[in-house]
Amino acid sequence: MDFDAYARTAVDIVNAPLESMQDLAALFGEDSWQTSEATERDLVAFRRARKRLREVFEHGSSGRDVAAVAELNALLEAYPMQPRISGHDTHDWHMHVTGRGSSVSSELLAGAAWGLAVWLCEHGSTRFGVCADERCGNVYLDTSSNCCRRFCSERCATRSHVAAHRARKRAAETGATPAPLTPATAPEAERAVVTA
Repeated sequence: MDFDAYARTAVDIVNAPLESMQDLAALFGEDSWQTSEATERDLVAFRRARKRLREVFEHGSSGRDVAAVAELNALLEAYPMQPRISGHDTHDWHMHVTGRGSSVSSELLAGAAWGLAVWLCEHGSTRFGVCADERCGNVYLDTSSNCCRRFCSERCATRSHVAAHRARKRAAETGATPAPLTPATAPEAERAVVTA
């Protein structure tokens, strides 16, 4: 089982708009089995779980490990793993995280919770991130070698750095005191090596 892929599923669920069934299709891919089997009930379940998954990232990124673990344990209880082997022939055996007949949301949320739990145990909750760009808010898993990532993407990092540069330039030209630094505009964030 690829637990990193399950953890990335959690990121995708949190960052998805989830306003309509079309949003679910965009999340899974038009040709996936999840798209063809998902129902309105799954959409509602994903919306509810998205808030709880986001809390794991918020707790972890702000150093509240105990709260991140408590929320993950609650998610593991709400979306339990029931592993089973599946396949179509003897060369296609693979694992599923839930029993046969489970809903799309049950299967994906069980995998997402399990993936984040394994990620936390292996890498620590400091690897859970919330984008430092105030206009974004997406979550991410920090895979950088020195745990220095602050943005969900290169695009957000660039946009934030350009905005900070322009603010400093305006302040220098007018002689005004620059606005207080936020995580997105702090010089440390500008020097951080950003990986997408």
